[in-house]
Amino acid sequence: MNLYTINTGYFKLDGGAMFGVVPKSIWQKTNPADENNMCTWAMRCLLVEEGNRLILIDTGIGNKQSEKFFSHYYLHGDDTLEKSLASHGFGVDDVTDVFLTHLHFDHVGGAVVRKGETLQPAFKNAAYWSNQNHWEWAVNPNEREKASFLSENILPIQESGQLNFINVSDQANFIEGFDVKFVSGHTESMMMPLISYKGRKILYMADLLPSVGHLPIPYVMSYDMFPLTTMSERKHFFGEAAENEYILYLEHDSVNECCTVQHTEKGIRVKDTFTLADI
Repeated sequence: MNLYTINTGYFKLDGGAMFGVVPKSIWQKTNPADENNMCTWAMRCLLVEEGNRLILIDTGIGNKQSEKFFSHYYLHGDDTLEKSLASHGFGVDDVTDVFLTHLHFDHVGGAVVRKGETLQPAFKNAAYWSNQNHWEWAVNPNEREKASFLSENILPIQESGQLNFINVSDQANFIEGFDVKFVSGHTESMMMPLISYKGRKILYMADLLPSVGHLPIPYVMSYDMFPLTTMSERKHFFGEAAENEYILYLEHDSVNECCTVQHTEKGIRVKDTFTLADI
């Protein structure tokens, strides 16, 4: 198995929204804000090459939304999904599977492209993977979350016939060495890949752990639908990661790509930070 970091660019979100009830005087030490209280976040995806499968985990925000939409998120950086794939010798047509942790716009936007007046999957040769619980949650969104579920990012996948569902279970196996964990604090049935790689386990954190600055259990985002559920899930997975020396792959940390965690007197805290290439 080969793993490749896929950087798709950076965006900004309000620091207070990202840290919930945690005071700015605390969170700004790890995630400094600009004059508008906005912090920079990565949209870091992961490419898994295993046999004849080339699996892309998440797709970033894409480029098909309006200028007004993008103006709210201050996109910056030179990375794009296509450029990052190319840097590893791949193109969009080489991808066999697109694994979507969940369907919020900053994770699924690059899965669909606009060509002329039509919307179509960006990866014409790929099977797209979600799960039934989350799909129904996304296409029938609640009032609070519906701004994150954009129909133009989601429905063309189903209309193309490329949509597939993973069974929601505690030990879902996607392929050999690639299991799926399900959590529902951030949004219903978000999927987190657990990948065996070079004798280690890598847990793709999606939005359960946006950055190392979010490691204390109560540091829950305002974007989470069920904060107490998130805290319970974080306690479980952070503890499991510390006990088993998992590598945590961070999708949104603008500085740190991977980390390990450890038990301390103050609870679970970061142990080491490094890049995927360092493993």
